Amino acid sequence: MTTYFITGGSGFIGHRVIERLLTVEPDAQIFALVRGRTLPGFSESLSAMNATGKVTPLVGDLTAPGLGVDASALPDIDHVIHLAAIYDMTADADSQQAANVEGTARVADFALTVGAMMHHVSSIAVAGDHRGTFTEDDFDKGQGFPSPYHRTKFEAEKVVREREGLRWRVYRPSIVVGDSHTGEMDKVDGPYYFFGHLKLLGHLPSALPLPMPDLGATNIVPVDYVASAIVALCADDPGRSGVVHHLADPRRRSITGMYNAIAPGFHGPHGRNVIPNAVVEPLLKLAGTGPLRVGRDLVAAQQGIPPALLDTVALTVDFRSDLTVAALRDHGITLPDLDDYGPRLWAYWAEHLDPARHRRRDPRGPLVGKNVLITGGSSGIGKATARMCVARGANVIIVARNADGLDAAVAELNATASKDGVPPGRAHAYQCDITDQESVNRLIKTVLAEHDHVDVLVNNAGRSIRRATINSTDRLHDYQRLMAVNYFGAVALILGLLPHMVERQSGHIVNVTSMAVQSRVARFGAYSASKAALEAFSDVTRSETLSDHVTFTNVRLPLVRTRMIAPTEAYENQAGVWGVDKAASRVLHGILDRPRQVGSPVGALAELGHRITPRLTTRILHQEYLVFGESAAALGKSGDPGPSTGAGPDA
Repeated sequence: MTTYFITGGSGFIGHRVIERLLTVEPDAQIFALVRGRTLPGFSESLSAMNATGKVTPLVGDLTAPGLGVDASALPDIDHVIHLAAIYDMTADADSQQAANVEGTARVADFALTVGAMMHHVSSIAVAGDHRGTFTEDDFDKGQGFPSPYHRTKFEAEKVVREREGLRWRVYRPSIVVGDSHTGEMDKVDGPYYFFGHLKLLGHLPSALPLPMPDLGATNIVPVDYVASAIVALCADDPGRSGVVHHLADPRRRSITGMYNAIAPGFHGPHGRNVIPNAVVEPLLKLAGTGPLRVGRDLVAAQQGIPPALLDTVALTVDFRSDLTVAALRDHGITLPDLDDYGPRLWAYWAEHLDPARHRRRDPRGPLVGKNVLITGGSSGIGKATARMCVARGANVIIVARNADGLDAAVAELNATASKDGVPPGRAHAYQCDITDQESVNRLIKTVLAEHDHVDVLVNNAGRSIRRATINSTDRLHDYQRLMAVNYFGAVALILGLLPHMVERQSGHIVNVTSMAVQSRVARFGAYSASKAALEAFSDVTRSETLSDHVTFTNVRLPLVRTRMIAPTEAYENQAGVWGVDKAASRVLHGILDRPRQVGSPVGALAELGHRITPRLTTRILHQEYLVFGESAAALGKSGDPGPSTGAGPDA
């Protein structure tokens, strides 16, 4: 029975190595070093591959002395397979140094302590910027290193080579992509960063040749080939040390050739190099230096491409792997042809990894299957908006402070008829006081657990006060309570959901504000300020999340006939007050079309007046202030026991 000690067993390559080991050696004894925080996920992975009880997880730390495990408590170890490393070229240099170099030194010491053969999984990155052939016998050729990742992989391998008394073998995979059978990949990395841009080429006629610049060569291999090769080569001639294996494609393939292998997956046209690499390479180098680099990196970041990747996208090295190919052939292992499995890589990415997949619209309608969370959703504008969304196939989550009306609202919404033949969605109710941070936290945690995500957040819940400032000098608490709902409550929800929206690269936030932000009409100082604050916060955040595809719409409504305005007698017969459905249709416009602002002609005119004729506009507003006095509710004469007179609790 062979005993293995594996680092990085929970990683993309590592769990396949474990699975393969158990396939070829069912009686193998495997110990896997894992970090404490990854133990639950690793245990689930073992269960999925039916390896529970066959693999023993050991909680430790790659950079701790002795790896943080008691070697004396372990049985004799035959092989130490070292896979753990930071493979992300965008990681900071210190983190890569600690994990890749110092971590490898710890593993080498451990292998010496237990007297095992160390199988170090390195990378073709050790070749750095070397030009020309690089064989399995080559290591230090005086090459430079275009990134900390390249340098740390070289230094890590050097540690293994120079550790006195250590028996070792080195495996250098090239760029590892998804499984050749299923296309499965764990994250967007390497060439996958460009898949979203390649997708656009699928709109071109596939029968026409696509002229392309010769960007240089690349070298990619599927993860199943890498895992199978490591397991097979570990067993070869167990006593032989100092062997290097290139797990690379022996065929030199251009980047255009890689594109052509993947293009059938999205029905893209066949590419053909028309601009020689001798012309392209100097231009790419020029773009990566001086002031041009700043612009290049800015554009790349906005497109979701790590700028560091642009310096290493093309390989200057011709990797030879003749000895490894021959050895693997004896095991019946051959490298799958990218032309055969390329479309599967694309299909898996499109379904599971495409950052834009959450932004795709269902052909039946833009809201079909979308999760829309609406605060103040049990009545008024909120309930009317919810009804319109349900009718269009949305999964609507209504939130209100008082539980009394939630059940009735859900029953009413779930009886909504479909619109335009779209199957209606479902409504779900949650009680939450958005002025209570703990209540908001519980709401977000519950909603994400039960619905996975929120596509659209509608900040509709609100309060209003219609009272002159001179009559409010002893009522600072009213201003604070107003801000608690209209501003801080909405901000709390945005802050809670924003990380999930950014992670999904999809999200839209609709703030139901007011025309009062534009008109600055008398007696609405507190209300206008709270809505203006929310708009300002959202406008700033919008500029920060543009590349993350999280957008904001401010819907500026005039007076709407809801219970919010009921305490003000002057509004009972006032013309121009909107009905609830009309207001909700404007909110729906904000949800569907996502403009920056949704307003009204009256609001636009008022805003123009403040800009063009500020004195005249102020005088007109003052006349309105003199003509229309305070309401009885604002003066505390209505018998309304609420602390914020002149308004109801929910919009």
